[in-house]
Amino acid sequence: MTGHAVIARRSFLAGALAALGLRGPAAAQEPAESAAKASAQAAPDRWRHALTLLGEPKYGPDFPHFEYVDPKAPVGGLVRLGAQGGFDNLNVVVNGLKGDLEGGITQIYDTLMEDSGDEPFSSYGLLAEAVRVAPDGMSVTYRLRAGARWHDGRPVTVEDVIWSFETLKANSPFYAAYYHSVTGAEPGSEREITFRFSESGNRELPQVLGQMQVLPKHWWTGQTADGKPRNPAETTLEIPLGSGPYRLVKLDPGRSATYERVADYWGEDLSVNRGRNNFGTIRFEYFRDGSVLLEALKGDLYDFRTENVARNWATQFDDFPAVREGRLVKEEFPGRGTGIMQAFTFNLRRDKFKDERVRRAFNLAMNFEEMNRQLFYGQYQRINSYFFGSELASSGLPEGNERAILESVKDKLPPRVFTEVYKNPVNDTPEAVRANLRQAVGLLKEAGFELKSGQMVNKTTGEPFTVEFLEFQNVFERVILPFAAQLKLIGIQCSVRVIDQAQYQNRLRAFDFDITTTSWPESLSPGNEQREYWGSAAAEKPGTRNVAGIQDAGIDALIEKVIFASDRETLVASTRALDRALLAHNYVLPQWSSPVVRTIRWNRFGRPAVLPRYGSSGFPTIWWYDEARAAKTGAPR
Repeated sequence: MTGHAVIARRSFLAGALAALGLRGPAAAQEPAESAAKASAQAAPDRWRHALTLLGEPKYGPDFPHFEYVDPKAPVGGLVRLGAQGGFDNLNVVVNGLKGDLEGGITQIYDTLMEDSGDEPFSSYGLLAEAVRVAPDGMSVTYRLRAGARWHDGRPVTVEDVIWSFETLKANSPFYAAYYHSVTGAEPGSEREITFRFSESGNRELPQVLGQMQVLPKHWWTGQTADGKPRNPAETTLEIPLGSGPYRLVKLDPGRSATYERVADYWGEDLSVNRGRNNFGTIRFEYFRDGSVLLEALKGDLYDFRTENVARNWATQFDDFPAVREGRLVKEEFPGRGTGIMQAFTFNLRRDKFKDERVRRAFNLAMNFEEMNRQLFYGQYQRINSYFFGSELASSGLPEGNERAILESVKDKLPPRVFTEVYKNPVNDTPEAVRANLRQAVGLLKEAGFELKSGQMVNKTTGEPFTVEFLEFQNVFERVILPFAAQLKLIGIQCSVRVIDQAQYQNRLRAFDFDITTTSWPESLSPGNEQREYWGSAAAEKPGTRNVAGIQDAGIDALIEKVIFASDRETLVASTRALDRALLAHNYVLPQWSSPVVRTIRWNRFGRPAVLPRYGSSGFPTIWWYDEARAAKTGAPR
């Protein structure tokens, strides 16, 4: 998948090594699982080793390790991971708001709980040894492990957890939305922290808090080596103190970051950690340009790549000698852990995109079928849902519980939600292309524009309709230029601007764009993060993931239905209702996706016999350095 505003789970191991603060891929209940099973949270007011949204956790209190790891995996060796762009920040607190965060920094921190990769959204104790949900659902209490400690040897404390919560919520737009319903945190006994909620029935809040990266208060409120006070509200390139399995040991700002496995890591023998974090050294290598990044893999400058460009997958590797010799391995992994919306995103804050008919006209003009043939080698499917590829995607006309949910907010929704099935235009023949372009012109006329001398102009002001596509990856130029040619046929003048990643982030934070590409991976158990994706309150906040600037009472109401769904059936129906309403407004122009994750790696690594069902490849967290393979591949490390 390709995109800029990608949300990823906290865990470094989940294969994305990505941005901070995301929900982990959860999944739907298996069909054979009885709906009559009581939720692990339905037996509150007792200490538990795990939390799960539905049913009982797969693993009991004394489980030795996750089934998708090899507890006897060798430890050591180097893995190099490639990244595009650069970085100028090591502070997770201001990620998304200031600077560009280094891609591996989250692995230096532990969280209260660790997500399982082979069951529906279940979390097991990491920093916390136990968790207890209040009978009224208005609070959750975590009890810290006595042995948890920072890399400087000091214990992880209740005060650290409370400070982390308050600092993240106060300074991060994402966490402000994510923890919106958490009113505060307070100490209990020596190792207990209680989080209070403003509402009951928000089923995922206890686990949301379990995903929080706990930061060392004593370090962040201390001083630098030159005596200056640290500021958690600002970017920094000072190597921060952590508690996790790796520590950052070497930094070349903007170019590389090297992490070493912590030899005396406090949590090494925990059940959630056995068989994981096997590499002795993890190095992130940064390359400014996507083309250079591809060639760097061929040149053996890094080890593993997720290939999001169909042309590269189809043409760049099969004839490469290292692939033919088996030294470079192409492999696809199922992407069953998430749904996806990837799209050209309109900036609804600009008047020219406020009318839904204008946005639909752009969709009519885009010839995906030709793109798929000529550019993508037939590898993609057109996205037709904000939860594409999952059971949460809406289809057909609303029925049953889904319709009832929509009826409950009927006055806030466009009538077509009940009468029309969302469909993307199909441009599979010349006749279809002409018909869709005619319809696009008609919609633009209805929205207040007209064609004059081949140019679409505002009927009132005479201003030409122009748009700029803003990107930071050169690969999008070859996609946008054919689209721009189609738009020119209906009088819309387009330009493409490709800028470096830092400039790109700054322009998005300032809402200074017409159209850009955005991607929202969705867990199969959506909840509080939906407020920040599509909620009105997030639309004008710098750093928001509501990139489009959606502000709609009906969407807000349906988001709350999702968050407060009491069971899986209601959650699925509520999410499909939300999906249907988002689609009806044509807020974005859906792009394309694939059901598999395409990867290519240098053949130096081993992996468990069983991979996590919802964790794709699980690389690099549950893999290891294989000396025998490395010797055959060359340049062993």
